[in-house]
Order: sequence, then C-alpha cells, then structure tokens
Amino acid sequence: MVELNEVFETNTMICDENLDVRTITMGISLLDCCDSDLDALCGKIYRKITQSAGDLVRVGDEIGLDFGIPVINKRVSVTPISIVGSSACRTCDDFVKIADTLEEAACSIGVNFIGGFSALVQKGMTAADQMLIRSMPKALSRTERVCGSVSLASTKTGIDMDAVKLMGTVIKETAEETKDRDSVGCSKLVVFCNPSDDNPFMAGAFHGVTETDLVINVGVSGPGVVKTAISKVRGENFEVLCETIKKTAFKVTRVGQLVAKEASKRLNVPFGIVDLSLAPTPAVGDSIADIIQEMGVEYIGAPGTTAALAILNDQVKKGGVMASSYVGGLSGAFIPVSEDRSMAYAAEIGALTLEKLEAMTCVCSVGLDMIPIPGDTGAETISGIIADEMAIGMINQKTTAVRIIPVCGKRAGDRVEFGGLLGSSPIMPVSKYGCKGFIDRGGRIPAPIHSFKN
Repeated sequence: MVELNEVFETNTMICDENLDVRTITMGISLLDCCDSDLDALCGKIYRKITQSAGDLVRVGDEIGLDFGIPVINKRVSVTPISIVGSSACRTCDDFVKIADTLEEAACSIGVNFIGGFSALVQKGMTAADQMLIRSMPKALSRTERVCGSVSLASTKTGIDMDAVKLMGTVIKETAEETKDRDSVGCSKLVVFCNPSDDNPFMAGAFHGVTETDLVINVGVSGPGVVKTAISKVRGENFEVLCETIKKTAFKVTRVGQLVAKEASKRLNVPFGIVDLSLAPTPAVGDSIADIIQEMGVEYIGAPGTTAALAILNDQVKKGGVMASSYVGGLSGAFIPVSEDRSMAYAAEIGALTLEKLEAMTCVCSVGLDMIPIPGDTGAETISGIIADEMAIGMINQKTTAVRIIPVCGKRAGDRVEFGGLLGSSPIMPVSKYGCKGFIDRGGRIPAPIHSFKN
C-alpha cells in the first residue's frame, strides 16, 4: 500500500528535484525488411517503423499526464542498418537514402531521435560496414533525428584498429559537413566498446539482433534527487552516504518501472529493461558534477573525483536492481561535459581535463561524452583518444564510448553553444603530442587473456 508521505516525497522529486523519465524508447527489428531492392527496402522500413511506433508519442504524453511524471523524450531504435542494408546497398549514397527514410519515418511519428544507423565491426568490417561508416558524414549532416553508432571493440574480440583509424577521419568529416552549426553532427555519432543491445539513450541506441521483434525500454534519470538526498547527510561517514544513494536510486527506478510497464501495456509491446543511468541536463539542479561536489569534492576533476564517481555508480546499480524486474542498458552515471552545466564550468576553470575524464570513465557507465575539442585536432589524435577509451572498456569488461566534437574554426578556450539538451561548453584542449605511428599500424589488438572463459 502506498502511504501519503511517499506520494508527497515523489511529488517533491518531480516538482523541485528534476526527477523525470528521460526516454521511452521502442526497439524495432528491421530484419524482416531486408530486400535486395533498395526502394523496396526503404518502403518496408518506413512502413514497419510508422506502423509499430505510430502511437508511441501519444502514449508517452498520456502517461506523463496520467501519472504526473514528465516523460521528456520518445525515441525509436532499430536493427543496425549495416546489417539491414547489406543486400541492397552498393554505394555510400545507398546508405544515405536509408538514413533519409529513417528521418522521414521519425518525423512522421514525431519521435525526438531514431537510433540504429550503426555498424558492429569489433572484429572486422564487411564491405557494407565500410560503406555505412563512410556515409555517416553525409547522412548525419542532412538529417536532424537520425543517430549513428559504431562498435569498434569488445572484451571477447579485441579492438579493430582499422575501424578506429577510419572513425577518426569520419568524425573529422562529420564535423566539417556541419561546420556552419558548430559541427553539431558529431553529437549524433558515438563509438563503443562492449555496446548494449538494449540501450535506450542516444546517440548509441540500436536494437540488437538478439532482441525480440518489438520492445519497450525506459531510461529514468534523477541527478537532482540524488544530490538533494546526499545534502541531507552532509558530513556523515561513507556507510551512511552509500545507503542514502542506494535507497534514493531504488525510489527513482521504481518510477521508471511503473512507466515502462504502463507503456508496455498501452502499446501492447513487451517490456524490455529499465536503464538506471543518471543523465544530466544543462538545467540548474540536474547535474552529476553537483552530486560529486556535494560529496565533498571542491570541483569535479579534483582529487577524490574518481572515487566519488565509483561510489555513485555502484550504489545506483545496487539500489536500482532491487526496484525493477529487468535492468539493462548502460545503468550508471553519464558524464557528458556540454550537457552538464557544472561539469562545463569545471572544465572552464581548469579543474576538469580530458585526461581526468578518461580516468573517470574507468568507473562510470559510458565514456568520453559530448566533449568539444579544437577543430584543428588531427584525425589520428581523435583515433588515439578512441583507442585509449576502447582499451579501458575491453580490459575492464565494461561499456565505454566516445562522443567527441572537433568544432571547426574554434580553439581551446573558446566556447560553443549547441542549445537544448546538448548544452554548451568551453573547447577542451588535447595533447599536442601525436600518435600517428601507432594508429597507422592497422590490424586488430587481440582480446585480453581474461576473455577466454569457456
């Protein structure tokens, strides 16, 4: 039985502490759309998406009104397009045509984003994979809602360094294609190690080939709720701190479970997972950095930051798994620089550096996320940054990612304004020393010894 004080507590979380359901994402398998004729394939894709997710936005809005819980985004993820389009696509422009179809379908049903313009190349690239990857700059620059991702590495297979090298060039080209908009195309492109098949968050969402035909995945977020809870135990020992985060994460996740089950029922689509991730926004009071600073670190990036983030990530998982039937996705703390007002400020004053962010990714859910860097950064340097992050994920058997934005025409210390949920940030400096000889080696970095568990 729900008690009155619990109702008041939840209402306070929503009204004063920025608790929300960040996204309801419908995963849609496009495997049954495969066709050797490109026009027929695009027609099937459009019909499958619009018929399957035609009511998604309406139902999400209705749930938000009925339960008084803000449902911020409604999104769709689809089977990686390099697989779906492999029989029909003969050129990069053929894949661009599929991206146009995805954009048209997303606009038709009114979702914020559609993810899955993706390739899984952690052990090597097919001809279709290479064509899709090379089509990304054009595809992402001419669409507004299509998001792309590439899996470059995994603990089981190692790191495909040929793909890592290629992605450095593709990110540079994507930045150039959207230079009139501060290279914002790169905000829709992410590379992964150990990606999740059921991640509801963009830009990395895709519908894994092991998933059912349709599924509902929900991402819930409440950094402000966690920060407020921690402020009430200021000065207490770590046991009290950890228990507070864990109990708060339980309450936040229960909200996501409620919305996920209701969306599943109303749409008649199976419930997949609740992603426990704490995802910040540029809004005041909705910051991961504020949580770390409330723990006692002066500014995020100072000594103690990585330990504090490790506590946050672990306790969120411990609290969340007790609150939902199925937990999945990324489930932890996101640390996107431009999307977190306090994190961007820490970067501006020099407390937070790219190197410290890399260290923090060893204990958080994702990786180097929404980081603007100078536009003249070389492709091989970007590939080196990607390789470092892929190695962290591979060795530590966790998901890591890179979403980095070389902003054309801007230098370290300049500021970039992306707007909306993408926020703003200073341009962060990168090392002036290169790694071209390392990146040019090519081939594949073998999987670590602990990957052999059979």
